[in-house]
Amino acid sequence: MYYGYKISDYTANLARQAEEDCREVFKKIEENALLCSAKVLSAFQECRVSTADFIEITGYGFTDSGRDKLEEIYAKVFGAEDALVRPQLMSGTHALAVTLGGLLKHGETLVYISGEPYDTLKSVIGTSGESRNSLIKCGVKYEEIDLIGDEFDLDAIRARLSKGDVRVAAIQRSRGYSQRKSLTIAKIAEAIKVCKEVSPDTVVMVDNCYGEFTEDREPTDVGADVFVGSMMKNLGSGFAVSGAYCVGRRDVIEDIAERFSAPCIGKELGANFNQLSSLYKGFFMAPACVASTLKSMVFAARLLELAGFDEVSPRYDEYRTDIVQTMNLRSADKLIKFCKGIQMGSPVESYCIPEPGDMPGYSHPEIMAAGTFITGATNELSCDGPVCEPYTAYMQGGLTYEYGKLGVMRALDEMLELSEK
Repeated sequence: MYYGYKISDYTANLARQAEEDCREVFKKIEENALLCSAKVLSAFQECRVSTADFIEITGYGFTDSGRDKLEEIYAKVFGAEDALVRPQLMSGTHALAVTLGGLLKHGETLVYISGEPYDTLKSVIGTSGESRNSLIKCGVKYEEIDLIGDEFDLDAIRARLSKGDVRVAAIQRSRGYSQRKSLTIAKIAEAIKVCKEVSPDTVVMVDNCYGEFTEDREPTDVGADVFVGSMMKNLGSGFAVSGAYCVGRRDVIEDIAERFSAPCIGKELGANFNQLSSLYKGFFMAPACVASTLKSMVFAARLLELAGFDEVSPRYDEYRTDIVQTMNLRSADKLIKFCKGIQMGSPVESYCIPEPGDMPGYSHPEIMAAGTFITGATNELSCDGPVCEPYTAYMQGGLTYEYGKLGVMRALDEMLELSEK
């Protein structure tokens, strides 16, 4: 069946059952991919993309019309007024730091209404770490409103924002390194509605990392003023070699762009150094790539359930709003072996063995597996997690479903010690 690729009979049989069980879920994912592809194709055509838009511009980039057109495409697809799409934004955390730094000044208040953000954002905000340049050290006031289970505390949000002094209300769509579920667009819409009813001048920002094209709507479709993400995740499709983006209201993007470059320069500065073709192609392929990733994660959830590891989230037939799959593997040994198997099932550096280690911004030793073409790209198959109870593996990616499926099967074999030595 696998033409020499080493998979145990046990796992291959489970895989056949898992794939059959996932058939209807796969169909819904493919239908959403078609809808999102239509949005992207329409924007490319309306903006009259040509080969001239891929020409390399160096230096200051004042005349980079291809860059400007790409940002116009992002804005059109996501129903926004403007966008900032740049390879100089090195990660989602960098883009969020630039966004928050551009929107918040000394004495203003930031409230995360989705509870505590993930570890690297806590360092940006200043609730952890010792940076002199965190938002709190620069005079920004910070508060959190916890979720109730996996739901927004709408009453608490209403009460806090009605005081009128909150400059930015922030939402983290994906779960990060937590056991809560990711937040659907429908839930985000409810929270934004409350925010705007009681405090229309508050800027609502959504950290959209891992969420793009997983649903038929995005945060700006339901009233968000800006959302932010990384091209090392959903929108790069293995083509973008760096970059992140911000999409939203024109005045908000202007403030963010001035933080990105310099006051009164904003979006006018920043050449793309011969990366435009990759950025265009990555965005064009993103709906299909996200669909492949979702199918890979659905398959993984069902495969692990059939193998007896039923503490998975989301479950294979549960509604999804991002590309992250979590699995509580019950021991450090199983977490490490599963990540080792993902590395063994990767196309790049499959011979390497991941080991737990300290990572900047994280409070526990981390194990990370990612044999990717673009270093650190989590839209390619990867798996990582903190080596602490309940020993949760956070998996995402898969440029194609077929490669994702093979990688997950290899990981299960390794964890169960079924791999051929």
